[in-house]
Amino acid sequence: MPDFKTLDDIGDVTDKRVLLRVDLNVPMKDGTVTDATRIERVAPTIAELSDRGAKVILLAHFGRPKDGPDPDLSLAPIAAATEAVLDRRVHFASDCVGDVAAGAVAAMAGGDILLLENTRFHKGEEKNDPAFVKALAANGDVYVNDAFSAAHRAHASTEGLAHLLPAYAGRTMQAELEALEKGLGNPRRPVVAIVGGAKVSSKIDLLMNLVKKVDALVIGGGMANTFLAARGTDVGKSLCEHDLAATAKQIMIEAATAGCAVVLPIDGVVAREFKAGAASETVAIDAVPADAMILDVGPKTVDTVNAWIDRAATVVWNGPLGAFEIAPFDAATVAAAKFAAAQTREGRLVSVAGGGDTVAALHHAGVADDFTYVSTAGGAFLEWMEGKPLPGVDVLRR
Repeated sequence: MPDFKTLDDIGDVTDKRVLLRVDLNVPMKDGTVTDATRIERVAPTIAELSDRGAKVILLAHFGRPKDGPDPDLSLAPIAAATEAVLDRRVHFASDCVGDVAAGAVAAMAGGDILLLENTRFHKGEEKNDPAFVKALAANGDVYVNDAFSAAHRAHASTEGLAHLLPAYAGRTMQAELEALEKGLGNPRRPVVAIVGGAKVSSKIDLLMNLVKKVDALVIGGGMANTFLAARGTDVGKSLCEHDLAATAKQIMIEAATAGCAVVLPIDGVVAREFKAGAASETVAIDAVPADAMILDVGPKTVDTVNAWIDRAATVVWNGPLGAFEIAPFDAATVAAAKFAAAQTREGRLVSVAGGGDTVAALHHAGVADDFTYVSTAGGAFLEWMEGKPLPGVDVLRR
């Protein structure tokens, strides 16, 4: 049994007003949703509650409104997109509190679905203002949070409501938390973490936390250059935070103390310019030309990474191994991702991945659907990997 309450604990919700926090912060262009992935993720929870006879009242934010209501950040167009995904009617109210919201809720029958306007149109949302929380709660009997991606924020609709109403995790939140528990909470060992990306400075807390929890830490991307430089390797004109050499050394010391192997590139793909079709060559990592930059790890490094994946029972992945956006610097990320996906399909590996670039890279490799779980949560996923408390999750615990 999970240590947080789920829809399995919610009981009879017939005709009950269920305030369901979802993530509908989807990409838009010219008033049209261009990627409905986040809507698709929460659709099962919406449909289940509707089928169980609840009055399903959706709470969500969109963008970062500065000074109250902004027509360009209205959820109205997203109501239509949600309708299309669910293939059932989604009503819309032009405010999330007050008479407009109350009137729309009062008109609902069991099974109806209502989307309330952007919660961030009210300053009380991000301030978790008690008066605003109370105003939101006035329209509900039960609270369900299905927005893990916003769970690292202690906002009115993500944390405050759980103190005033019976609170539960939706199916997407439940799946995310169960996957993360398999990834780092109570994983099968050995555990290998693969961390890439451009800069060490953005992932210091993450790396410090991981070396205490995993058996091996594979470091790729631009951040690997900082670790290589800290060890005295000349990385030429590569992206490198030389001022963080002491931090990189400290992370390696922490890893050694914890018995965590740190896996760094042993060869690299270098070029003189970063553009599609740029002339490139593979060199040993201690033979990078002074006028070149490392844009991907080389094939020998991929073999090493795959060997660690092969011996792992669990892999947690955040960040690409190279500049995957441009060929041929996507080769290492694609090769390692395909190997991890194959191990997962064979039932030999639990693979959990997350972070915007990571999700894009796995889709680029064509293996996103083969991983055990791919999180679209962004900041919340990163803070979970850093070992930080997530207010929107903690408040749902039993």
